[in-house]
Amino acid sequence: MSKPSEQLAFARELRKNQTEAERFLWTRLRNQRLAGVKFRRQQPIGPYIVDFVSFESKVVIEIDGGQHNEQDALDRDTERTNYLEGRGYRVLRFWNNAVLTNIGGTLEKIRESL
Repeated sequence: MSKPSEQLAFARELRKNQTEAERFLWTRLRNQRLAGVKFRRQQPIGPYIVDFVSFESKVVIEIDGGQHNEQDALDRDTERTNYLEGRGYRVLRFWNNAVLTNIGGTLEKIRESL
């Protein structure tokens, strides 16, 4: 993204077009439903737009589909994680399928990181 305004517009578009797993998790994170912590969805942090973030807890949650299992995507994810961790964020990654089939375990791992 070349301009912050373009990045914000893209983030808004991503919020409108969440994956099934992102929507499913968002219903459990929104309105401080998890441990009273405020999460935001599809938020810009530097050059990246993260799926979910708690700025107060410095926790980023990324929901990954099958395309993240390819080498190019793994390399980009590593670069992204390094960038975020370098700014003090803890990055949690979950597969789409794990969110959809084990929401309790997913929420527990998130809760433990807060």
